Parts: sequence; C-alpha cells; structure tokens
Amino acid sequence: MGRMRTLYGFDADVLHSVAGGRSAIDIPKLNIHNDSEAEAFLHSYGFDLKRAGDEDKLWYFYRRALVLLTERLGFQESEIPEALRDRRHLQDIRLLLLWASSARPHDRDLQRWSCAILRCMHVYVHAESDLFSFFSEEIQAQVLGSFQQSVVHDGTRHKTYLKRSLHDRDAVELVGFHMKPFKNSQSTVIKLLAKPDALAMKVFDKLGVRFITKNLFDTFRVIRALVEESLISYPHIMPDQSSNNLYPVDLFVKVCEKIESMPVKPDDERIEELFQKELAAAGGDAILFRKANEQSDTQFQFIKFITRKLIEVNIPGRDSFSFFYPFEVQILDARAHERALSGPSEHEAYKERQRQAARRRLFPETSPP
Repeated sequence: MGRMRTLYGFDADVLHSVAGGRSAIDIPKLNIHNDSEAEAFLHSYGFDLKRAGDEDKLWYFYRRALVLLTERLGFQESEIPEALRDRRHLQDIRLLLLWASSARPHDRDLQRWSCAILRCMHVYVHAESDLFSFFSEEIQAQVLGSFQQSVVHDGTRHKTYLKRSLHDRDAVELVGFHMKPFKNSQSTVIKLLAKPDALAMKVFDKLGVRFITKNLFDTFRVIRALVEESLISYPHIMPDQSSNNLYPVDLFVKVCEKIESMPVKPDDERIEELFQKELAAAGGDAILFRKANEQSDTQFQFIKFITRKLIEVNIPGRDSFSFFYPFEVQILDARAHERALSGPSEHEAYKERQRQAARRRLFPETSPP
C-alpha cells in the first residue's frame, strides 16, 4: 500500500490487516501516493491495467458499487461528490485509490466516499469470483435436483411429502417445501458488509432448501429421511455452521426411546406433550445452540446446517473435474414457522438491520474513513 520510508516506519493499518485480525474493509484510509503505487496495488490485488479487459472489469465493479450505494443502501446520488458519480467524471480508476489515501482537509468528502466505493468494489470482486459465478447452472441442477425428485405432491389428497422411494409408509408429510432462491450479488455484498467477520468464501447459503413439517417429531423424521435416501451425506456437514434451537437431540432420542417401549403408541398430540414435558424438566440443562448472527431474530427456532455436495463439471474438449460446494438446509415445524412469520415484515426487518449495519461500516463516522 504505502512506502516504508525508514527502517522503523510501518503502516499500522496494513499490519492490523495482515497480523492483527482486522478486515481490510475496516482500514480507515489507504496510503497510496502516486499512479505508480496505485498500479502496483492493483496488480498485487489481481488486476493489471496493461492486460486486456482488466480495466473494464474494474469499471464494471465501480458501476455495481454506485448502484448498490444508491439503490439498495439508500444513499442519495447528490451525496456522492460529483467527481465520483460516474466514469465520465472520474475518468481514471486509479484516482479512487489516490483520493482514498488523501489526508488533505479539503479532500475529506472525496476521501470518505472513495473509501466507501472501494469497499463495495472489493466485496463485489470476491462475491462474483467464486465457483458459483462460473458454474451456477451445474451446481443448481446437482444440488437441488435430487430434492425436487424426492418431494412429491399428491394431487388426490392435496398434500406434499418427502417420500422415501423404498418405504412409502415412512413418507413425511410437509406443510411446506421451499428452495431458497440464489442470493443475488447485491444481497451477498450487503451481507458481507454488514458482518465484519464474513468472507465471500464463507457465504454458504447462496442456495438451499427449507422443510416445514406438521410437528416437532416430523422435523427429525426429515433428517432421518435425508440421510437414508442419500439426499445429504452427513460427513460433509460443517459443524461450526449448524444451529438447533428447536429441540435438543439427546432429549429427542430419550423421548423416542420411551415411546418405543410403550405397548400402545400415543397420537401426535400426546407425542408433542411428551416432548414439551421432557424439555421443561431439563430446564437449563437442555442443549440448544444458535450460530451467532447480530441481524437475525433470536426467536426464530429451527434446525439449520450447511452440508456440501461433490459437483461434477464437464467442459467439452477438456477433462472433467469436481469440487465440493456448500448449501443450506433448514427444518422447522409449523408452529415455529408461524411464530417466525407472525408479522410478514419480519424478513424485511432482518434485511433492514443488515442494510443499516452495511451503511455504518461504509461510513464509520466516529473517525473519518
């Protein structure tokens, strides 16, 4: 970034980013002094202005950043300094780096907005340079195709089932089944800006599925069916990404063992009572966990995990290759789903919390960015 002009002169912001655990997005200003240093920075980042197409890519990400700022994050175009509003005014992409480095008081507005634009560009580069960007069709077909085949709608009874092919008696009736739409780049960028510890390579929910069951018992039946029907491979689950604040596994197994020993099996309502009674008795010893998410509603109860699927890609004229790609599975019962949707604005409220967090991170106004 900047030149170390003496033996003992270090750029503290660079050191914090490399060895201090601080994201580069949170660096308050750059330390680039001329066009040559700007080109060197871009080259080490991955863009060579002398290579055909690279400058066009940078202008593309610059346009995406402006659209995000004005259309999704709610900043007015008039707030952006005129010199930064479009390519015709800016003309040289290197100026963003130079203005983001300026310490001159009269450049303060240019400096803070250049930093904001560069932060957005940086996240866009990472969000749109992963395997999903290049192989989205193959990933979608291979991840979601097997679920589509296994979730069956019975037109006669007007019911939907997660249907096991070998044992139809074990089919799980579903209140709802949804394939999560792919997060578009804007949604991903806002998410990455909103969470300081988030990285593009750690956005695991670009696609996924959600199962809504009649009752608590059936949520665990869905898990069993997913494994037994080879819809998921549990060794590929990423444990640190899992959440279960719906019902503890140990207590669930304990209640099922009690029911198994009963000479007369209880009905669904009685089974639900047994689960709730055991949970109340466990009190503080019940083990539930929820992956931290500052923007998410803590009252949303579900089982969620990230698993991976080995994707096979065939490119004509070349050897085929494969890679693991993550996707999200959510499972919750009807009662939990109704609570989560008690107000149709809850999802919008969640998005608004993300949006506000992203705005704050772009302009940490306690000190000039």
